[in-house]
Amino acid sequence: MKKYSCETHIDHALDMHVAETEEYPMMDMLKEEEKLSTKCSYCKELATYIVSSK
Repeated sequence: MKKYSCETHIDHALDMHVAETEEYPMMDMLKEEEKLSTKCSYCKELATYIVSSK
């Protein structure tokens, strides 16, 4: 499971990941080239982070 998040929604993305998967989430910064086209999973802002299980 992967969720993309802007600065505003990162806490929500981490909480939702734990609630949905019951696993510890990993949070990574998106690469500069990925930031240009990746939208937040919760709003229309550009994503800064990716939350996933590794």
